[in-house]
Amino acid sequence: GAVAGFFGKLIDAGLMRITDVMLSVPILLLVPLATRIFGEASPTKIAIIFGLFSWMPMARILRSYFLSLREMQFTEAARALGVPASRIIFRHLVPNAIGPIVVSFTLGIAGNIVLEAFISFLGFGIQPPQVSWGSTLTGAQGVMIQGNWWWITFPGLAVVLTVLCINFIGDGLRDALDPKIVE
Repeated sequence: GAVAGFFGKLIDAGLMRITDVMLSVPILLLVPLATRIFGEASPTKIAIIFGLFSWMPMARILRSYFLSLREMQFTEAARALGVPASRIIFRHLVPNAIGPIVVSFTLGIAGNIVLEAFISFLGFGIQPPQVSWGSTLTGAQGVMIQGNWWWITFPGLAVVLTVLCINFIGDGLRDALDPKIVE
């Protein structure tokens, strides 16, 4: 995203078309397919699949942010002084884009937690004896009929609270790391 936004033109078009193709792949269908091909899903396999298919939103956000940052006066001044592109990107633009990076990263983590719980709830993710919130919710379905509401309530609340906390942490980090906010 940073490279595409900074250099623009053909590099931008090529990298964003690759990103668009990757965005069109439904991750929800990849995990069941991977469990059929590679055997039982493990936390490591699921993390690898999620990692390979969750970078695209961050790349698009970075691209849009870098498109605006490359037109700023400090970037033009650095170019006029002959500063190499890699130094402009890493020394000047990335620190100014750290807020959106942190927010996108934490939103991705929170989304992947919910997605893993959902896939495990459907039976395609982490299987017992390994523990997952989704597999715990699946096991709790049978005892809901008997009136044991807490079996499904507390794992569900744990997912909600974890995702909420991660989002709050990301928001706090964005405020703490944003160079534009001066206290």
